[in-house]
Amino acid sequence: MRNDDVERSESGDPIWRHEARQRDWELPENPGENLEEIQAHIERHVGPIESVFHELVSDLVHLDVLLIKATPQRPYHLLVTSGVSDLPMAVPPEMFEFRRCELLIPLPANWPLTEAAFKNEANYWPIRWLKQIGRLPHEYDTWIGWGHTIPNGDPAEPIANTNFTGVILALPYFLPTDFFRLTTSECEPISLYDLVPLYQEEMDLKLKAGADELESRFEKQNIDFVLNPRRANVAKKKGFFGFFK
Repeated sequence: MRNDDVERSESGDPIWRHEARQRDWELPENPGENLEEIQAHIERHVGPIESVFHELVSDLVHLDVLLIKATPQRPYHLLVTSGVSDLPMAVPPEMFEFRRCELLIPLPANWPLTEAAFKNEANYWPIRWLKQIGRLPHEYDTWIGWGHTIPNGDPAEPIANTNFTGVILALPYFLPTDFFRLTTSECEPISLYDLVPLYQEEMDLKLKAGADELESRFEKQNIDFVLNPRRANVAKKKGFFGFFK
């Protein structure tokens, strides 16, 4: 259903602008409600969970990050949230089956994952963004889903030590399709989305041409799904000598 009162980008996608709710700190009602089923789902389709980055103080939802460490057969780490789905999001009626979700980011096998390393924002920011975006729909009484882009502020600024200025939610195509959706014992569907960092030109391209165009360029340019802060920018064209401009 299309609401013509909604602000839209050139691609026709809605643009949501949010203001923080005026509220007091809210302790989670059902912390870790889906944790065991999320863990079982991950271990069934990906691998054993090595450790959990626990949240010590939580507002609205208790949001942990699960670590599935790299192996020789799967040469990348995987970070997956648990807790975003503890509360349903304020989705439009036609998106009701997508009211709960969790987020993930694949990291290179050499990414520093120690407590000492996390004192450097250059190492910690993927976890920060998983938590930040995971809490966003509950804090602003909105929703997130496939193809949604979230900028790093307004105007958008670079994330940590990278040139990325925002992220897009994509399906984790590098994992088995059965991993994309989990249905709990309470018959609650949980969608899992890959948090893909974007350059500003890619953010602009998505607003102009849509998420499908952006995904198509990622595929055509063989952009690896594992996070690489220095990857090619798919919204820039190569010049005569092969340099991007």
